[in-house]
Amino acid sequence: MVNLVKQINQKILKRIYRIPPLKKQAELDYDKAAKEYVEHLPKLSREDLNLVETVRREGVAITSLDNLSIPSSTRMFQASQNLIPQIPRNIPGKKNEYVVHASSQQMMENSEIPLWGLEQRILNISENYFGLPVAFQGAYFRRDLANQIERRSRLWHIDIEDLKVLKVIIYLQDVNEDNGPFEYIPLSLSHQVAKKLKYRNGYVKSQKMQQVLSDSHYQSCTGKAGTVIIAATGSVFHRGKVPIASDRFALFFDYTSRLPKYSFLNQYSMTKENLLLLSSRVSESQRQSLLWQEHAFYT
Repeated sequence: MVNLVKQINQKILKRIYRIPPLKKQAELDYDKAAKEYVEHLPKLSREDLNLVETVRREGVAITSLDNLSIPSSTRMFQASQNLIPQIPRNIPGKKNEYVVHASSQQMMENSEIPLWGLEQRILNISENYFGLPVAFQGAYFRRDLANQIERRSRLWHIDIEDLKVLKVIIYLQDVNEDNGPFEYIPLSLSHQVAKKLKYRNGYVKSQKMQQVLSDSHYQSCTGKAGTVIIAATGSVFHRGKVPIASDRFALFFDYTSRLPKYSFLNQYSMTKENLLLLSSRVSESQRQSLLWQEHAFYT
């Protein structure tokens, strides 16, 4: 019952802060904080700066594990491949499911996966996008099922967990149009669509979206195994296209800023025990992103 009350309160807060005057003030406050922090942003290579600029301009940037050349990627990817056959195709007693996640125990047994989300290069890219210290919100292993169910993340939506949200998505097998690519509407068009729909939160069905925007504008992120998608999911409409030919296996890494005024998440995505186990294996700056509630950024 307590958790249910918390979830309801969070939903109410999210909706309140999407009211235009409040959202506008939040954006002004955020910009002010970012201007004060700009001298502290980590320096990026030209390649990584291009990724950040593309995300800011289009809402999404696409690269690959090979291009990123992060040493731990090989171990992370192999651990993910080993985990694939352990993820069941259904959950007993649950109907209308469209996705199965790896359990927290499975993720910790394959800790190379969540630790990859704390790689300093990824944190630096995220921090430059936010313009503020970054909070690592967690890593998720998803098996998206090839069925006809269209609900929640398979419908068009914008994430409202915070003023800005960034997701890094890694395909664990080749993904084409028939096995569930990540789809998005470019940033400028997303703004237009939001105005036409008077959108504040929630999910938009395909039929309604097509009333305001031709599907020719939808962008599908297809690619080979190891494709990396960096998406500003708090700014662009996006969805997981329904897989038809086969299930889709992918990793998701979630990030926000550490500015507490804009974060509606009042609990970590991992248990305190798991957080402490991971924090013992990383640098101090990585630890602060992991234990972000203890290192919130105040203006």
